Amino acid sequence: MSIVTITRGSYSRGKEVAERLAAKMGYQCISRDVLLEASEEFNIPEIKLVRALNDCPKVLERFWGGSERYVKYYRSALLDHARKDNLVYHGLAGHFFLRDIPHVLKIRINADIKTRVKEEMSRENISAEEALYVLKKDDEERRKWGIQVYGMDPWDSRLYDMVINISMMTVDDAVDIIYALLQKPTFKTSPQSQHQVDDLARTAKEQIEKLRSLGSTLF
Repeated sequence: MSIVTITRGSYSRGKEVAERLAAKMGYQCISRDVLLEASEEFNIPEIKLVRALNDCPKVLERFWGGSERYVKYYRSALLDHARKDNLVYHGLAGHFFLRDIPHVLKIRINADIKTRVKEEMSRENISAEEALYVLKKDDEERRKWGIQVYGMDPWDSRLYDMVINISMMTVDDAVDIIYALLQKPTFKTSPQSQHQVDDLARTAKEQIEKLRSLGSTLF
């Protein structure tokens, strides 16, 4: 039993890797699900949650006066899933929210910019110049978010147990590499590490309840 977080830039095939890995392991695979749950539970429009984890804190402040409150909501939703174990999470901020849990394998998936531009052009029906602009802007916003909220650049390899450049391999190759690593005892859930997840989840819930008791509102 273990947890995997997969971080990637837009159109880097990380979603495909996550879904195939989860199927091979028999694990739950989540990403946008956490946004939807947080949106429903805390009555926040989903589009604002999506922007919140892509945009740097200056943008967040225009929405509701700061990013800390939102980060707590999203982290709490993700930790609820982490308590159940056997999880592959791909998407926003997982490597930050779950970084202190021993049995979490943190993976970064990279793809070359030419491949990403082609994917963006195909899906959005835009020119190469437009696609490159969108990708660079998205990457920069995610970098700013990580630095300003957690003090670390999400492109920093020290955040991850493994960085995979998928440009020269298939999705199945990447899945096989991660699967083999998950067989190591290092990433197996122990009673101690499960207790750590439970404590983090409870603390996150307590923080949310404290916000509610103080009458904090998002709008």
